[in-house]
Amino acid sequence: MFHKIKDVTPLPDLRLRVLFANGTTKLYDATPLTEHLDAFQELRRGHLFEDVEVDAGGYGVSWNDDLDLSCDEIWEHGEPITTEFDGLMSFADASDLWGLSESTLRKAVSYGKIVAGVDARKFGKQWVVTSAAMHREYGEPLSA
Repeated sequence: MFHKIKDVTPLPDLRLRVLFANGTTKLYDATPLTEHLDAFQELRRGHLFEDVEVDAGGYGVSWNDDLDLSCDEIWEHGEPITTEFDGLMSFADASDLWGLSESTLRKAVSYGKIVAGVDARKFGKQWVVTSAAMHREYGEPLSA
């Protein structure tokens, strides 16, 4: 199953904090890669590790044309961590995951199916919804 990456933050000691579209955050330790794969030893030199970016489409992360990690690798070997934002996602991400339109979600709020202030909240122009509310109202996502 594909787990789309939304954001990545380099941390000390060759660790990455990775936020997935489904609201899950994982901590990934790249140290074993640098110990077992010659190409990844480059991450220990200079500031290359801090240059990590999310690949287009969220399919992984990369440092340059030669060094990258797939979203599946990070999902399977990353350690879930707890943050205050766990389980929150934008309407756009929820729409993608459940195969719904954003207008369907806005209507669900206006009809009280998704409760504003409890299940969802608007921040500026952006709506954020809990994954618990999405699961409750729409079941399992089509993709993670």
